[in-house]
Amino acid sequence: MISETAVEGSDRSYPLVAVILHWIVAGCVLVLLATGAYMVGLPKNTDQRAVFFNLHKSLGIVTAGFILGLIVWRSQGRVPGLPATMLRWERRAAALNHVLFYFLMIGVTAIGYLTSSFSRYGPKIFGLPLPYWGWDDAVLRGHFADWHRRGAWVFATLIAFHAFAAFKHLALDRDGVFQRMLPGRK
Repeated sequence: MISETAVEGSDRSYPLVAVILHWIVAGCVLVLLATGAYMVGLPKNTDQRAVFFNLHKSLGIVTAGFILGLIVWRSQGRVPGLPATMLRWERRAAALNHVLFYFLMIGVTAIGYLTSSFSRYGPKIFGLPLPYWGWDDAVLRGHFADWHRRGAWVFATLIAFHAFAAFKHLALDRDGVFQRMLPGRK
């Protein structure tokens, strides 16, 4: 499903739908990471904490829909080829990073939903309750919250590597890899 081994000479630009989904998911994930890091430091049982937790849950569920769209596109579409100038280890690192991205996008989202499912507040999207996958259980909620947090930190680290690699391609390699994820690029 996820491959970075497409051949040189094929169209190296992503189609507009992939570019749009990429940037929507990227923006949402960055906001989720920021709100998640911020909200856990807020005092418990306050309105401000409730607002941020509900925003985080809602945005996470909305983002899951865009992630699903990205997965559907990726499973049907052809990934543009990488330049022949890229070293083998760079190709492998790019492929591994993308596999881990998809694993974490699915896993962190599902674990976040489970965290909410084992809370008395339950999963909600903009105040509307969603189906529970559990019951109010502080111990299980705590375990799921720890895994959700750890997964988010791993994801943030991979995003930093991804951004660094993208800017390396822009500033040092100048091989067009960065530009292929920009709208309107052919």
